[in-house]
Amino acid sequence: MSKKKLSILGIRGIPAAHGGFETFAEYLALYLKDRNWQVSVYCQEDEGEWHETTWNGIRLIHVPVKTQGALGTIIFDLKTVLHSLKNKDLLLTLGYNTAIFNFLHWALRRKNIINMDGIEWKREKWGKVAKAWFWINERLGCWFGSHLIADHPRIEDHLATRVRRDKITMIPYGARHITEANEAILADYHLQPSQYLILIARAEPENSILEVIEAFSRFPRGKKLVVLGNYKPESNEYHKKVMAAASAEVIFPGAIYDADKVAALRFYALAYIHGHRVGGTNPSLVEALGAGNAILAHDNHFNRWVAGDAGIYFSDVNSCATAIERLCAESDLVENLQSSAQKIFSSRFTWQQILQQYETLLSDWDNR
Repeated sequence: MSKKKLSILGIRGIPAAHGGFETFAEYLALYLKDRNWQVSVYCQEDEGEWHETTWNGIRLIHVPVKTQGALGTIIFDLKTVLHSLKNKDLLLTLGYNTAIFNFLHWALRRKNIINMDGIEWKREKWGKVAKAWFWINERLGCWFGSHLIADHPRIEDHLATRVRRDKITMIPYGARHITEANEAILADYHLQPSQYLILIARAEPENSILEVIEAFSRFPRGKKLVVLGNYKPESNEYHKKVMAAASAEVIFPGAIYDADKVAALRFYALAYIHGHRVGGTNPSLVEALGAGNAILAHDNHFNRWVAGDAGIYFSDVNSCATAIERLCAESDLVENLQSSAQKIFSSRFTWQQILQQYETLLSDWDNR
């Protein structure tokens, strides 16, 4: 039986080292390879020449782009789209940020499934030009994609204002199920199990980090707040405000990319705090459910659909402070939230469920 062929575009590459889409692509590529697919993944490189390697049975196409930043990403995406026209693979594009180039796939009748990610043009961190670029490319992605994937029911509803609903399939994000972790890792950060809360997010205003730290730092908690992320107060005014608002019980270990260390910090936390106000199914929130965390989340329809009964919710600094006080004082509440997290994760967000849904959709399109 001949192998089905899939090319994955739109990410920096695998093995994963950059973000949620790369992690997903790694899991999907390995899953499909084991199910007799031939999978190719485009990988962005800073130097060198075009070349190919094989990683765990996955074909990696290395594309050199000397330009850094957003322009470099645009150049990389254009190069990968042009290269992908040379074969007949089914295409999976992760993200719509350069969907203008997918016109070529559409014009040549290539089957291209696009994961439409979040509503990027609504994010506070972008200026007017960037927001316009994302808004236009979201529209173009809806038109040029053969089929669209939404990672959240509200994203599906949003896309349905652009195209007919039967052009959209809702498949959320998945995560590892963490049932144990190395407790010794906590000593590196002077932490003890259940004696800290944890927040993992990009240091952006839309993630409510300042509000959470102000709420936590109102008075001594007898517990710590661990804030993971890359903070540069000397060059970023928001970072400066965040760190200035922090009490002595707030610690900033920096950005940690070691998966085992992050897993241990999640697993032994009293609760995970999620302040994201914009987005679909956020990977970090799903990962918290996978670790069995009690959740304190910003109150919006994105977070409520994901966390459900595993979370309590806040809308401002005052309600956040009250919720933190409850988590620190009410052990029964924390245990109930943790139990709900395990149930919700197992019922909806395991990688096995997510990857099966992707293969079903991709196989359907490969057979058309």
